[in-house]
Amino acid sequence: MAMDTIQKRLLREVADLHGIPEGAYNIRSDGKLAGRNTTANIDIVTKEDKPGIDIIIKDNTVNQSVHIPVIIAETGIKDLVYNDFYVGENCDVTIVAGCGISNCGGQESRHDGIHCFHIGKNSKVKYIEKHYGEGTGTGGRVMNPTTEIEMAENSYMEMETTQIKGIDDTIRNTTGKLADGAKLEIHEKIMTHEKQRAETYFSVDLDGVDCSANVISRSVAKGDSVQVFSSMINGNNQCAGHTACDAIIMDNASVVAKPELTANSVEASLIHEAAIGKIAGDQLIKLMTLGLTEEEAEEQIVAGFLK
Repeated sequence: MAMDTIQKRLLREVADLHGIPEGAYNIRSDGKLAGRNTTANIDIVTKEDKPGIDIIIKDNTVNQSVHIPVIIAETGIKDLVYNDFYVGENCDVTIVAGCGISNCGGQESRHDGIHCFHIGKNSKVKYIEKHYGEGTGTGGRVMNPTTEIEMAENSYMEMETTQIKGIDDTIRNTTGKLADGAKLEIHEKIMTHEKQRAETYFSVDLDGVDCSANVISRSVAKGDSVQVFSSMINGNNQCAGHTACDAIIMDNASVVAKPELTANSVEASLIHEAAIGKIAGDQLIKLMTLGLTEEEAEEQIVAGFLK
C-alpha cells in the first residue's frame, strides 16, 4: 500500500498511525480499499449488499486492536460506508476509527459512516473516533457519523469521539441499548470556528437491571460557528444515567444544549447538567501576567479545557 504525503498526514491525525499498524486493520482511501489485514481472532469481511465491512471478533479475544481509518484526499468524493462490529463474549479490545479529509478543490468532499456495534456478554470495548479536516480549497469538508450500540449483559464500552479542526458541517448521531449490568461511557470533544456547524444527538435506552450510561460533551465554539448538543437518556429499569454538556462560547458563536431525561421506572436514577459560558477574565489575566498575549492565553485555556 503506497501512500503520498497527504494520506500519511491524515492517517497520523485520525488514527495516530505513522505506518502500517500491527494486527487487524482496514484502510479506506478516496472511497476504495487501500489495505487490509486480518488475524486469527479478528476477521474483516467486505459486505456484499452495500458498501462497508463486517468486523468479527471471536470470543475471548483480549489485548488486541483493530484500526479502520478512512481518508479522503480528493475533492468531490462522496463516501458512504456501513460497518458492523460483532464482538464476541469475554473480549477486551480497542477499536480505532476516524476520518480525515483534505480538500484543496472547489467541490464538497463528504464521508457518512454508519457503525453498528454488537457487544457480547462480559466484553470490554474501547472505541476511539477522530475527525479531522484540512485543505485550501473552497469545497466543503462534511462528515456525518452514525453510531448504533447494542450491549449484552455485563458488557462495557468506552467511546472517545473527537473533532477539533477543519470540519465545516457535521451531524453526529449515537444511540445505545443496554442490557443487565452493561455500562456505557461516552466522552465527546468538539471545536468549531468560522461558519462551521456541528450537531450532536445522543439517545440511550437503559433497559437492563443495574445498567448505566455516562454521556459527557465538552466543546468550544469560535467565530460565527453554531453548535447543537442534544442528549436523551431513557431509564426503563433500575439503572443510573448521567449526561453533561460543558461549552465555551467565543466571538459571535451560538451554542444550544438540550439535555433530556425520561424515567420509566421508580428505580431509575438520572442526572443532567449543562453549562455554557465565556472564558473567565481572571483566567486570562493570570496567564497574561506570566507573559502570554491575550490570544496565547485563550489558546492555553481552550487546550486545557479540551484535553
